[in-house]
Amino acid sequence: MAWIVLVDPMRGMDAGPGMDLGSLGWYLGVWVTMTAAMMLPSVAPTVLAYTQVSRRVPAGTIFFLAGYLVAWTAYGLVAYAIYRALQAAAPAFLSWDSGGRYLAGAALAAAGLYELTPLKSLCLRHCRVPLHFVLAGWRPGRLGAARMGAEHGAYCVGCCFGLMLVLFVLGLMSIALMAVVAAVVFAEKVLPVGDRLPRVVAAACVVAGLGLAIA
Repeated sequence: MAWIVLVDPMRGMDAGPGMDLGSLGWYLGVWVTMTAAMMLPSVAPTVLAYTQVSRRVPAGTIFFLAGYLVAWTAYGLVAYAIYRALQAAAPAFLSWDSGGRYLAGAALAAAGLYELTPLKSLCLRHCRVPLHFVLAGWRPGRLGAARMGAEHGAYCVGCCFGLMLVLFVLGLMSIALMAVVAAVVFAEKVLPVGDRLPRVVAAACVVAGLGLAIA
């Protein structure tokens, strides 16, 4: 449903790097829908594990998902604030004909290097073992469900920080790029070979970042 909602307003809006993120209200609406579309497939195993453990309180699943999206909303707000600060401090520098391509290349390379950090490994291990998180971090009630969702969302942000940075740098309104990033996130978190993918993603991002800066 989230993908369907996004297709129409984003048609023709693939402005690429350096695009204007618009007003805060419009951006938040698109951001929350976008993160739901991209992240819910990869978080499905954790949601299913939570649902199985909390069968007596089925409504808790909604609160778990709400908490999860709150964590991603916080990430989006921080990213928006940084974007506005950079835009206010050096608006000309962000243009593609000025320093924008170098900034984009550096950000892309940094996203690749982040894939190799201990924090990325820690968060990815957490996301790949959902049942352990649900059983070890169980909190009763709907408020507990929301807190569990937010905690898992924080780990998910840590796991996907670099990949979402790629999306911000190369074009936040690109449906095609969203699909690529969502597929990589799903593969890393869910597929059996997912724990070996960060090295491949890191190499691809660093090479692409260098190429972007010198092209």
